[in-house]
Amino acid sequence: MPAQSKVDMLAKVTESVQASKGVFVIDYRGLSVKETQELRRALREANSFMKVYKNNIARIAFQQAGLPDVGDSLKGTCAYVFFENDPVDAAKVIKKKAEEFKKITWVAGIADGKALSAEDAKAYADLPTHDELIAQLVYVMASPLRGIASVCAGPARGLVTALKAVADQKEAA
Repeated sequence: MPAQSKVDMLAKVTESVQASKGVFVIDYRGLSVKETQELRRALREANSFMKVYKNNIARIAFQQAGLPDVGDSLKGTCAYVFFENDPVDAAKVIKKKAEEFKKITWVAGIADGKALSAEDAKAYADLPTHDELIAQLVYVMASPLRGIASVCAGPARGLVTALKAVADQKEAA
């Protein structure tokens, strides 16, 4: 029979898993309390949250939730970054803080229903965010329209230029 504290922790992990669309696992060894607070604050702004759980209990919660197995990568001091919406936002925050603090390393992740290696999880940080993708789509869709508007305005512009030239000639005479 497991200890009540472990059962309670499993319930907390399960709650975190159910409240999120995925998770990134990072090694946060060496972060000071202030740096950890700064990381948590930045993650909250990206609709994510970081929790520290026992690795075996997290592995059990992932299995019970039907998430893919992340393998034997859950070792040592792991923190779990659960994201509620876009995994790219959380990954960008982790990457930024990893570069800033030089103490955070990627361990694994689960996103889009797939287990991710450390390299795969880190690659999410290089993708454009949802808002950036929408902006790119709008730009691509607007470019032909801008060209059509320019072509349609060409004859009118030519007529105005010709009339201006005639008016200038009559004023000079």
